[in-house]
Amino acid sequence: MIQFLIKGLWRDRTRSLFPFITVAAGVTVTVVMQTYMAGITSNMSWSSASLSTGHVKVTSKAYAKEGDQAPNELAYAGVDKLLRELRLQAPELIWTPRIHFAGLLDIPDDKGQTRAQAPMVGLGIDLLSKDAVDRRILKLDSALVRGHIPASHGEILVSDELARQLNVGPGAKATLISSTMFGGMATSNFTIAGTVRLGVRAMDRGTILADVGDVQAALEMEDTAGEILGFFPDTLYRKQAADSIANRFNGQWARIGGEFAPTMVSMSNQAGMTELLDYVGAVSVAIVAVFTFVMSIVLWNAGLIGTLRRYGEIGVRLAFGEDKGHLYRAMIVESLFIGFAGSVVGTGLAMGPSYWLQSRGFDVSSLMPNSSLMVNSVIRAQITVASLFIGFLPGLLATGIGTAISGVGIYKRQTASLIKELEA
Repeated sequence: MIQFLIKGLWRDRTRSLFPFITVAAGVTVTVVMQTYMAGITSNMSWSSASLSTGHVKVTSKAYAKEGDQAPNELAYAGVDKLLRELRLQAPELIWTPRIHFAGLLDIPDDKGQTRAQAPMVGLGIDLLSKDAVDRRILKLDSALVRGHIPASHGEILVSDELARQLNVGPGAKATLISSTMFGGMATSNFTIAGTVRLGVRAMDRGTILADVGDVQAALEMEDTAGEILGFFPDTLYRKQAADSIANRFNGQWARIGGEFAPTMVSMSNQAGMTELLDYVGAVSVAIVAVFTFVMSIVLWNAGLIGTLRRYGEIGVRLAFGEDKGHLYRAMIVESLFIGFAGSVVGTGLAMGPSYWLQSRGFDVSSLMPNSSLMVNSVIRAQITVASLFIGFLPGLLATGIGTAISGVGIYKRQTASLIKELEA
């Protein structure tokens, strides 16, 4: 029976083509919207994690209390030993030390006098170790604009915008003027190895990246770091796993008192991140839900129109003695098949633009020149498992429900009046 109905739809395009095109178009737009919102959520989460919060963060208790404004005088001493313990206790995470600092970047002329100077923020990261963890996490190879990644001590990376502001390039000498861990003045000479564009407007305006070992030497922070970040290798944040690791670590260190004892916080429990992640997640779900609902109404109406256009056909089939219940069920099966076929095609069509947006992205940095958010300025989509199924929700349900409601009229048709209706 089903095979017979499918052949009928295939051979009579007048009753299947319009609903099929409508379903395919609606599902395509719905899936693209879902991948777009998933990409925005992932973008915000990973940008914050890679540059600031990690999936989990280990600091001293005093450093954690100060939040983002914590000075390096509250940094944790004994980082090397703690790193070894973390890698043994939680090998499922990638661990890397970080040091945040600020100051001035001074560019000397040929006589050693200041030629140009600008305020900057700096980040001490893992650049020169065997694994070079942060080189992968921050995707520095793809972010490189000019020059090369530091290969030896004394080399730094400078954001390309800051380098152009100071009119310097790879190979130029630069002096870092900052403060030590103990509050004294620190000056250190570096060579600019290259310039980068991280894609985060707040960082690209004026940032330098240096190996954590060089920063420790410059700021008198031997075997000390402000924070140790842990990342899941696939970059996806798992709240329950991160909370479990943090709780286990804090339980082991609970007996160690003092403000400089280590403490671990998962990303979702860091200041402002709980609200941000919950808000972004709720907004994404709401937008996709509303859009899916709107598309369902559109497809529902398409089902209603399709059934009404077949008013005469329904009358003929009833006149030939076809049972009303059989006719009603047959129309629902037809609509479900059209919905399924349109959903498959629509989902397939959506993968093209979604994959392009995922791999290439869309640069919106010109729309937020003064942004201070840790958000990548290149918007990307993200194709997830849900992307493969979200389109079937409006595609199947809407067409099926639309046909079911409009088809109720079949039971109201009076057999005695069919000839008069057909003559009219």
